Amino acid sequence: MARPAESVHAVIKAYDVRGVVGEQIDVDFVRDVGGAFARLVRAGADRVAIGYDMRESSPELANAFADGVTAQGLDVVLIGLASTDQLYFASGLLDCPGAMFTASHNPAKYNGIKLCRAGAKPVGQDTGLATISAEVIEGVPGYDGEAGSVSEQDVLAEYADFVRGLVDLSSMKPMSVAVDAGNGMGGHTVPAVFEPLPLSVDPMYFELDGNFPNHEANPLDPKNLVDLQERIRQTGADIGLAFDGDADRCFVVDELGNPVSPSAVTALVAERELAKEPGATIIHNLITSRAVPELVTELGGTPVRTRVGHSFIKQQMAETGAIFGGEHSAHYYFRDFWGADSGMLAALHVLAALGEQDRPLSDLMKSYERYEASGEINSTVADAAERTAAVLAAFSGRTKSVDRLDGVTVNLGQGAWFNLRASNTEPLLRLNVEARTVEEVEALVAEILGVVRA
Repeated sequence: MARPAESVHAVIKAYDVRGVVGEQIDVDFVRDVGGAFARLVRAGADRVAIGYDMRESSPELANAFADGVTAQGLDVVLIGLASTDQLYFASGLLDCPGAMFTASHNPAKYNGIKLCRAGAKPVGQDTGLATISAEVIEGVPGYDGEAGSVSEQDVLAEYADFVRGLVDLSSMKPMSVAVDAGNGMGGHTVPAVFEPLPLSVDPMYFELDGNFPNHEANPLDPKNLVDLQERIRQTGADIGLAFDGDADRCFVVDELGNPVSPSAVTALVAERELAKEPGATIIHNLITSRAVPELVTELGGTPVRTRVGHSFIKQQMAETGAIFGGEHSAHYYFRDFWGADSGMLAALHVLAALGEQDRPLSDLMKSYERYEASGEINSTVADAAERTAAVLAAFSGRTKSVDRLDGVTVNLGQGAWFNLRASNTEPLLRLNVEARTVEEVEALVAEILGVVRA
């Protein structure tokens, strides 16, 4: 069935598929996407792994996708409820393409699909999504051969063993950990991964519920960390962890209840990975703190800067052979995890680093925090390009340089810079600011938002 190009392009985005269920995404649309994906990967694969998160719409949509795949002659392996990194693990373990049904941190009315080729290799706009879009628009051709079959395989225990095996946990002392799963898939994976470790886990919102009754599963928004911060202050936990809806991102809170910058986590993990492989390449995206490439360089590694988005970073990981990559949005990528991102692996690295020495987390992280940052600030705008141009004009007299790798990154000198870029998934303009002091950051944020929101 042919579909309007405008509606398809609104849902099949730069690096995933995402939209409002019942309005932009339904079973017929997803079935077509499954068929187009099967045609895309059929030359090198005979089966597709499919996982899904806790959203009410996820099982039905996953089954529709499976129908589309099997109608094209490929088999399907349903792994059932899964975190996104668990689906990537299945893709690597089974050496087959994969599809994960999730809208990550988006509100309950959304759902989507993250796609990968065998070995968790990314499928982005230039590596398959444009082809899928074109076929869905024109109508997916039928298949004359025999339909594929559907089987089920639970890979949770193997996933848990695998991620623990990638981190040296042998020196970890007993610790207390408060974990906010946000009613997302962390409630599924954390018990399996942490069970053998010397951790006293205080579980928060582990019940799987795609309506997010307690708060949105988006720890990037400070209001969604408040419950975890309060719990840590009440209980005296050594560390807090917060996962997003599909648990591919992990945010860290120290023993004082203060959030740890994902850039600082990136620097910590980079140091640990470089200790294993001196001189290795480390990827960081362009909104990560400048402290990350500085530290990597000081440690003898090679920092490589890339644009925001998991398919872009995974591509750079593959092209450079990087051992690790980090984003300020708390996506962390590991070469030994097929170049894919895993919030769980990042959490294990932080737990290992904390548990093998005696300082509290707040002290441990000080050496990785050299600058102050705003965090990502979103503004709803009618015309992102026009607002960006207005900001560039306002700062033209103070700008040292501008690059357009992803949106605009404006270097103001003396350690101060900001990035403005349009979201690929929502009608938003995203701002990140970094400078030497909190006062400088606050002044820049106020000035930039004054133009953006004028």
